[in-house]
Amino acid sequence: MSESTMTGVPGVSGGPEMTVAAAFAGMKSVVPVMFRAGCPDCRANFELAASALRLAIGATSRTTFYSFTCPDCGASVRKPAGERIVELLTGGGVKTLRLTSVG
Repeated sequence: MSESTMTGVPGVSGGPEMTVAAAFAGMKSVVPVMFRAGCPDCRANFELAASALRLAIGATSRTTFYSFTCPDCGASVRKPAGERIVELLTGGGVKTLRLTSVG
């Protein structure tokens, strides 16, 4: 397979040739996911891109949290993340760190 053409469908030989441009022609541009957040220190409300958040998944609900830096006051914010929040953040492309217990 060359960079500019794909032959057939993966796993099926002998299919018609298709250019990469044609294969991606129907795709729409992806809008970055934005998350609403609030700062407990300065009480500001704002939206953050996935790249501004970090998710840490621990062994228990007490050790699972997300964090970010408040864009208004610069405070480091850490909030608990339940199952639904974890699902939303991971689905939105937030970088995830899995915490493991030592011992």
